[in-house]
Amino acid sequence: MNRRIKSLNKIVIIVMSLTVLASCSGEKENQNKANPELSVLEVKAENQQFNETFTSTIKGKQDIGIWPKVTGFITGVKVDEGSIVRKGQLLFSIDPVQYQEAVNVAKANVAVANASVATAKLTAENKKALGDRNIISSYEVQLSQNELGSNKAQLALAEAQLISAQKDLSYTRITSPTDGIIGKIPFRLGTLVSSSMSDAMTTVTEFSSMYAYFSITEKKLLSLSKENSSTKDIIKSLPKVQLKLSDGSIYIELGTIETISGTIDESTGAASIRASFPNENGILRSGGTATIILPYSLENCLLIPQNATFEIQDKKFVYTVDKDSKVSATEIVIYPLNNGSDYVVTKGLSTGDKIVIEGINSIQNGSTIKVNLNTEYYAEK
Repeated sequence: MNRRIKSLNKIVIIVMSLTVLASCSGEKENQNKANPELSVLEVKAENQQFNETFTSTIKGKQDIGIWPKVTGFITGVKVDEGSIVRKGQLLFSIDPVQYQEAVNVAKANVAVANASVATAKLTAENKKALGDRNIISSYEVQLSQNELGSNKAQLALAEAQLISAQKDLSYTRITSPTDGIIGKIPFRLGTLVSSSMSDAMTTVTEFSSMYAYFSITEKKLLSLSKENSSTKDIIKSLPKVQLKLSDGSIYIELGTIETISGTIDESTGAASIRASFPNENGILRSGGTATIILPYSLENCLLIPQNATFEIQDKKFVYTVDKDSKVSATEIVIYPLNNGSDYVVTKGLSTGDKIVIEGINSIQNGSTIKVNLNTEYYAEK
């Protein structure tokens, strides 16, 4: 019996010990949950260089469609797709026979009209002399003058028809309106073309300089507008831009932002921006795609990671940490441009402030944390 009592006592002692250990362990776990250890960043002011990227479409400064002005069969294609041409260079020829004949007929009509004018002039002069001597009536004199005027009008009409015929003949030789590069040529030798065609014979793209079109959001445009009084001032404040080509290489020439559209696209909620790039070497082609790289430098800026922020009603906040390791939600204002991973804070933080940069979804305003100071963030920048 004594042995059984002793055994039961031992079991009770063991159970109580385990209960105490479990209780202590639970309290410690709850304490750890209540005071999580999180990475904290001490904000510093540094000079930073940023790059923001935008998808862009390349267009020629002028993309000129080449259309026939007369109807006829193509008798010559003098260039090929991708050819570089100069202003006035022959591109296509159209069968000129009927238009040459029209010119010949118009010239003959002008000759006939000239002869008629000369005859009517002699008649009018003769009748005027007779009228001065009262040999014929003034009525006949006036009729001769009217006949002369009518013949002169017929001459003017014939000359106008000759000019029109000569223009039509000249349109059978289609030349380039500018220096540029030839696009696609859908119509070849023997094709019947006319001014009512739905497709152009080709396109000549002026390539001495090219445009890159990209868009920024309405929100970002408004932010830039608040810092500048006009669109002109916004453009002046923006730096030169780079162009990353589709093969990943950086285009050798820098571009200049020239225009910002005055309207917001309702379907995208963005404003279109145009940048101009020199293209004397012809590397850039109309219709291509590239990436605009917008660089900008800021002095003594407060840089923080984007994932350290959260939004409430379109306002951005961070959790700041005080000397007692207590966190507080603090509203911040950021610079309108960013590099995709960091924000520049313009209001709400000061040098030396500490903010939580991880696990912000697991804490609440006013809670206490264990601080794990991050010393690598600025070193990596």
